[in-house]
Amino acid sequence: MDVRISVTGGETVAEAESLTDWLRGERGLAAVGLTGNAPEPGAMGTVLDTVSVALGAGGGLSVLASSLRTWFAQPRRSDVRLKIRRPGGATVEVDAKRVRAGDLEAILRAALEEPADDAPEQG
Repeated sequence: MDVRISVTGGETVAEAESLTDWLRGERGLAAVGLTGNAPEPGAMGTVLDTVSVALGAGGGLSVLASSLRTWFAQPRRSDVRLKIRRPGGATVEVDAKRVRAGDLEAILRAALEEPADDAPEQG
């Protein structure tokens, strides 16, 4: 499963770069990259503020939750919010000030593992 993590609050680009570097060190994540959106009209380029993560099979979501908990605990992360979404699926916002460490994995699972609405019926 692939997820996209958009960083809001704080220094958006610097925090996205920090998170990308942090997640690249995790063995249970298949691929981590920094991406961005098309530039605003009049802007000079793409703002790289979104982290793309391919979760590995067998526990990738647990690895992501554990890694995010630790990253949030680093100094100067209290103003950071993350918007985590799967392509074509649900989105969840996580605020470093408000999320409890023990709840993070459950929140991610509830949002990211729900079945797609357009999945074909089995029959």
